[in-house]
Amino acid sequence: MASKRERGLHELYADDPERADALVFGRRTGDSRRGFLKNAGLAGMGATVGGSIPFAAMMPAGLVPAAMAQPAQQPQAGPAADKGPKVLKMDGKAELAVLGDKPLVAETPAHLLDDDVTPTDKFFVRNNGLTPDPASMPSDPKAWKIKIDGEVNSPMEITLGDLMARFPNVTHTLMLECGGNGRSFFVPEARGNQWTNGGAGCAEWTGVRLADVLKAAGLKSSAVYTGHYGADPHLSGDATKPSISRGVRLEKAMDEHTLIAFRMNGKDIPLIHGAPVRLVVPGWAGSTSAKWLNRIWVRDKEHDGPGMGGFSYRMTKKPIVPGSKGDEKDTVILESMPVRSVVTFPAHGTRLAAGTRKIDLRGHAWAGDNAVQSVEVSIDFGVTWKKAEVKAPANKFAWQRFTASIDLPSAGYYEIWSKATDTKGVTQPFQAGNWNPQGYGGNPISRVAVLVEA
Repeated sequence: MASKRERGLHELYADDPERADALVFGRRTGDSRRGFLKNAGLAGMGATVGGSIPFAAMMPAGLVPAAMAQPAQQPQAGPAADKGPKVLKMDGKAELAVLGDKPLVAETPAHLLDDDVTPTDKFFVRNNGLTPDPASMPSDPKAWKIKIDGEVNSPMEITLGDLMARFPNVTHTLMLECGGNGRSFFVPEARGNQWTNGGAGCAEWTGVRLADVLKAAGLKSSAVYTGHYGADPHLSGDATKPSISRGVRLEKAMDEHTLIAFRMNGKDIPLIHGAPVRLVVPGWAGSTSAKWLNRIWVRDKEHDGPGMGGFSYRMTKKPIVPGSKGDEKDTVILESMPVRSVVTFPAHGTRLAAGTRKIDLRGHAWAGDNAVQSVEVSIDFGVTWKKAEVKAPANKFAWQRFTASIDLPSAGYYEIWSKATDTKGVTQPFQAGNWNPQGYGGNPISRVAVLVEA
């Protein structure tokens, strides 16, 4: 007999906030949270998060304090520390948080996303199959072959060396983001790796424009979609099965920023990130950016490879009841990723020295195919917001740095919130909305807990 799954803290609050407060903080059922926070309950909550809460009266009803809701990235602001996920131990990689072992999935803690350009060692890892055996790779990476076929007049099989020599080499700073980034914020839990905000990175990529290669192959008038294939073995070991094969509309494939890339941050791409050559389709779900690229199949219809059917990388067209099965026919392919901001300094769980009364915070924001119009920050649980300074992107599809100075009235526990608005006027929501079975598009406001010592 299967054991009953434990409800997480967020689910407990969503189902019965009064009982949750009673269990977590000793609040009596029937007390209003406002009344609770004016009396003994405030002391209980303060003890849980590690200090007094200057803006306690402004906490939304049923809010789970960020110090309890997510693992700290620095020493936790309070005794409710979570042990956190397994840490990646791999040569050439920082200590990322492992979300899955087979396939390997590891996200970057937010404070490690603070660089203007994400260093290779800090870049997240998302595999769908097994990492290719280095022994199976050609001794000369330039001998690697890529096939372009399908709805083209002149199918080709070209080596990486010929690709590099034949077509203009370009370099852009480009966002890659896992389609499931933010999945852990959905209530109830959706299927898949429980990403927070760390399934994203903005590296410098060098390669050739996919558009140039497709033009050289001669696109037929029937060409409407691409299908991407890589050399990563299927988890089953079956060599006849691709691990994943996703594609994009031809318009996206022909965007000048969509690259067949062979360098990452000025060096050869490491094996774990797709060496010797991969696609970079910025702004869209990272699963379209095939690693270990060996074939692009130009289609006369929407691609139907593994990862293109069912609920895979699809959003619901209209809201459904959270936790329900949904209907595959009422979904649409996830393309441009949603607007998101992430506070990268200070780190979540930071303890600040006594007497600290100002924080110069910073972070990054991005918005898929769009740009970021504004970012706002708050330390009083969203009652008031202050506009941050937002820098222009290095180029289209690069993230944007935001900074702000905030004043702290006293010692105690604070939550730094940030929300971004894109150029279409779409703003990050307070909670992850548009629940879907596979948990795509979870982009609620960023929340970072800090404690100023008394």
